[in-house]
Amino acid sequence: MGNGKIDDFKKCLIQAISPRTCIQMKFTNCYKPRHQTCSVNIAGITVGGNAPIVVQSMTNTDTADIDATTHQIMQLANAGSEMVRLTVNNAEAAAAVATIRKNLDAKHCHVPLIGDFHFNGHKLLTEHPDCAQALAKYRINPGNVGKGKKRDAQFSTMIELACKYDKAVRIGVNWGSMDQALLAELMDKNSQLDEPLDAHDVMLETVIRSALDSAKQAEAIGLTKDKIILSCKMSVVQDLITVYRSLASRDDYALHLGLTEAGIGSKGIVASTAALSVLLHDGIGDTIRISLTPEPGAPREKEVIVAQEILQTMGLRSFVPLVTACPGCGRTTSTYFQELASQVQSYLRIQMPTWKEKYTGVEDMSVAVMGCVVNGPGESKHANIGISLPGNGERPVAPVYEDGEKTVTLKGDNIAAEFEGLISAYVERTYKSRSMNNE
Repeated sequence: MGNGKIDDFKKCLIQAISPRTCIQMKFTNCYKPRHQTCSVNIAGITVGGNAPIVVQSMTNTDTADIDATTHQIMQLANAGSEMVRLTVNNAEAAAAVATIRKNLDAKHCHVPLIGDFHFNGHKLLTEHPDCAQALAKYRINPGNVGKGKKRDAQFSTMIELACKYDKAVRIGVNWGSMDQALLAELMDKNSQLDEPLDAHDVMLETVIRSALDSAKQAEAIGLTKDKIILSCKMSVVQDLITVYRSLASRDDYALHLGLTEAGIGSKGIVASTAALSVLLHDGIGDTIRISLTPEPGAPREKEVIVAQEILQTMGLRSFVPLVTACPGCGRTTSTYFQELASQVQSYLRIQMPTWKEKYTGVEDMSVAVMGCVVNGPGESKHANIGISLPGNGERPVAPVYEDGEKTVTLKGDNIAAEFEGLISAYVERTYKSRSMNNE
């Protein structure tokens, strides 16, 4: 190519990858700048500002059942939930919170607890000071704290208690529990416009205004901005994106993301991923929760894993090495590579708590388990460590690649255990010991 043709090629390439930019033929990150928010400290966990996006989850046990709730909180925390919310809906639940906190601390599980209050939170926090003290954050829905004059008084009580005990508050508005008085007011104003907005748009505005107005009211009572997190959860993907974009453009409160009533199984995972990925790409969001309806018998920790995988695949945080694996085709009619991919991913998750304590950067490691010769060697070479299993009609051998170089060929009936051993050896050899870093 002549110089003129090279220049033309560069121009075409730059146009083709818009809105990305190309500088000296190197691709740059196309994420929008992080929406700058006020940072909030929650029992040592920072939400907002420039802090990493925090993963949280919620129990579904009866909080009054102290043993069951303590056990589930520990499971969620061990899975990677950095904060755990629990229902505080009656006197029995409120009375159990301090004991749950004590039991967790005794087991060296110091995950911050968030109290989820609706309707009677003002009463429960007042009558159970041990609960108010044990919680790291209160979750208040301004649409569910009372009506009329009672609403203001009961909301004020909860905010005053948050100030008294130096606790953070999430003001969380849900699509199904918005401030009805505010909705009526905005609907009346809308009807008086020469060109009224669609009723659906007025309802979205009500959700946003309910959160922002309540936050300003909390500040007027005495709660500082660095103690406030906002959320406006929708159940429709497009609505959630619209609301959070608008919310982020109006103020700098820390923001909690989540698609409410996302659903069960793949539907809930896909819907949550679709909504949150767009917002995270826009730089919006400081903490996330994936609200999955658990399938019968499925572990509650699934929502934590999905949240982590969203952040990791978006390149925002790393939690555990993820396995690259092909989808399978007519060349891979054997299920062996699928079983090995699943086994390796489980092995990595099991090993990570130990590895993370011992080694720096191991969570960024990439592992490939491929099923045939078409993409197998190439993908394996691009991973830190990868294996290319034989497809139909191929030689019954499995070459292993480390940092792009073939190191060994496995064969026989013990490939899975041998490959796990090679991964472990690679970690020990490649990643620096944390104790060495501290010397």
